[in-house]
Amino acid sequence: MEVLIAAISLGLLGSFHCIGMCGPIALALPVHQYSPLKKYLGILLYNLGRVYTYTVLGLVFGLLGQSFFLGGFQQALSITIGILLLLSIIFTYTKWFNTPHFSFIYKFINSVKNQLGKLFNKKGLHFLFLIGVLNGLLPCGLVYLGIAGAIATGNYFSGAQFMLFFGIGTIPVMYAVAFFGQFITLKFRNHIRQAMPIVVSIMAVLLIVRGLNLGIPYLSPEFEKQTHKISCCEKNTQDKPLIKCSPKNCH
Repeated sequence: MEVLIAAISLGLLGSFHCIGMCGPIALALPVHQYSPLKKYLGILLYNLGRVYTYTVLGLVFGLLGQSFFLGGFQQALSITIGILLLLSIIFTYTKWFNTPHFSFIYKFINSVKNQLGKLFNKKGLHFLFLIGVLNGLLPCGLVYLGIAGAIATGNYFSGAQFMLFFGIGTIPVMYAVAFFGQFITLKFRNHIRQAMPIVVSIMAVLLIVRGLNLGIPYLSPEFEKQTHKISCCEKNTQDKPLIKCSPKNCH
């Protein structure tokens, strides 16, 4: 339950970042020609599309985290997530993506944007759901944090749950943006956009420190060492005789 509360809190508090990043898409949703009831429904479908994508991402990355946990690599996982978050900031807010090695990422992002452009010209409420689905695939520092949380759950189902509640947490602010976005100035959105790299970087550093196993309570606790070795050397008791085993089996 604590994990789900953390997920929905991350979505709710972090969704103010969406005002700067996803706000333009929410403001441009083709819902203004609909009646108030259809407008409410259309915006809801858009947000459900985003939540659907986040849930699928949570399932995929939760499965990735599960493989690390089963292998006993929690410490390396925490450090790896932290480094990846830092790299995501560097790649997103610098020109590193312009190199040929990352051209496939730009192609993917441009493909998503092109499909979004086509959907904005379509009429029908169901297209709003698809707009939300594609919106969830666009680069976003807040989503990166959510994915990091999904990986850290160490389970595919828990990862999907984490991202589901994370997505639900973003709905109230995104709903408000779609209705009252005209009152949010561009300067305010830019300030929020500029703050997000700092937040993600702080979280990345905390994850790296956590993985260093420094023995600091809450900040960098010691990971429990997992072992699959079973001791077969037991002391003699009155109830049972001494169990003998060869030295190679005693641990």
